[in-house]
Amino acid sequence: MKFIVSSGALLKQLASINGVITTNPVVPILENFLFEINDGLLTVTASDLQTSMITEIDVECKESGNIAVPAKILLETLKNLPEQPVTFSIDEETYSIEISSDNGRYKLAGENATDFPKVPTVSDDFNLEISTDVLSRAINSTIFATSNDELRPAMTGVYMNLTDTNTTFVSTDGHRLVRYRRVDIASEDGSAIIIPRKALNLLKSTLPSENTVVTVEYNLANAIFKFNNIKMICRLIDERFPDYENVIPVENPIRMTADRSELLSSLKRISIYANRTTHQVRIKITGSELQVSAEDLDFSNEANERLTCEHEGEDIEIGFNAKFLIEMLGNTDSDKIELHLSAPNRAGLIYPVDKGESEDMLMLVMPVMLNNYV
Repeated sequence: MKFIVSSGALLKQLASINGVITTNPVVPILENFLFEINDGLLTVTASDLQTSMITEIDVECKESGNIAVPAKILLETLKNLPEQPVTFSIDEETYSIEISSDNGRYKLAGENATDFPKVPTVSDDFNLEISTDVLSRAINSTIFATSNDELRPAMTGVYMNLTDTNTTFVSTDGHRLVRYRRVDIASEDGSAIIIPRKALNLLKSTLPSENTVVTVEYNLANAIFKFNNIKMICRLIDERFPDYENVIPVENPIRMTADRSELLSSLKRISIYANRTTHQVRIKITGSELQVSAEDLDFSNEANERLTCEHEGEDIEIGFNAKFLIEMLGNTDSDKIELHLSAPNRAGLIYPVDKGESEDMLMLVMPVMLNNYV
């Protein structure tokens, strides 16, 4: 079997799905791309058993066939070739592959395509269309707060709950929580799924910069995302997501509004002086003054800064993990943020002041108990 394809075009498509391949896969065949040719169309699949990505590219070919091609060596070869047509010659008995270019020939050993795991089919019990801009924003707003704790699998993904009025994306690791809601996406069917973090990271890096439509189809076990000529199929997390609404405090009489970038810069500087285990920073709000401070008694390090803010309610002093605050403020692009508080031992809520008409975002962060050294 032979086919001719542009080296640059093939490299672009392979690079877009290569992220799914792991260095030490469960089955060695998964270190390969699956090449399938039919009617002049090359379909390439990459998989890690949990997530599969598929892309298509037109090639010059008179035959049909399939082969598993070593991903790493093929990508390295294409990266170092100038843009030109390359010819792939495949011996279907020995699975050897020869790539011919203008100035050389490269032989590599492929594998039998029948050993490559079958990609699950997704019956579209539920489906929706979502723009790449909205999907990127939802992923970027939530993915950073997912958990790495494999003992609590539900928290290692992002919960997506569709209702007839809105769609809510939620992530939490037990110390912080992000709820991102869109009123411009809704589904009369009403359903909820948990999408794994790896699949969302792959989506995030593959979604095109120009705004296009992503079709999402899913059932209870798998979801498929389709855009341009790429498909991503992922196994969903079959667990019960925590009842997040109950942990969001309702009565928060203390409210503070501050410049997001000023507060973020201050936290980055102050956190250098915080305890390396707890990363604790102290936030003290008195009148229109916001004081950010930290100290590390083990090394006699301490720092404090004063910022201006708008404040209503009582004065308060509360401790937070600086890493969490920095990540939360870094993942919103609002010029100003509001911090809603009730007591030093209760969760704080961060709201971006500037947001789109169709979106609503809430970030919850648990406090760190203060040792009163003042």
